Amino acid sequence: MARVYATAADYQGYTGQAPPADVDQLLSRATRMLEAQVLRYCWYEVDADGMPTNPLVLEAIRRAVCAQVQWWGELGDSIGAAGVGWGSVGIGSVSLSRSGSASGSSSAAREVAPQVADELQSADLIPEIFRLGAVCSW
Repeated sequence: MARVYATAADYQGYTGQAPPADVDQLLSRATRMLEAQVLRYCWYEVDADGMPTNPLVLEAIRRAVCAQVQWWGELGDSIGAAGVGWGSVGIGSVSLSRSGSASGSSSAAREVAPQVADELQSADLIPEIFRLGAVCSW
């Protein structure tokens, strides 16, 4: 079973708003994105299921996931579709152009929300329990 760090109730508590209908899917997607782009570069202790063992670390990651979903709600896009488009199109004398990626990879929805960094740099997350950006080799 895939890890998901936050629930619909966590999202509602974090934002003070009713969660969107697809909140479980969004929380799962935000978890996977943050694991791939942020958490894999962090150091913290985990249990056999990969969940943080320290409650302060778990709470910070939970808030970070909720912040990412909230960011997507503000953007109106959670998958990068708004960044997908055409580079330039011309028909006769009409020519249209749009900068951006044809794949959506440069979409704001594919960026880590600014609030995520704030949540993961909480003063409670002392180096003995959490290190943001820790990279080690074996």
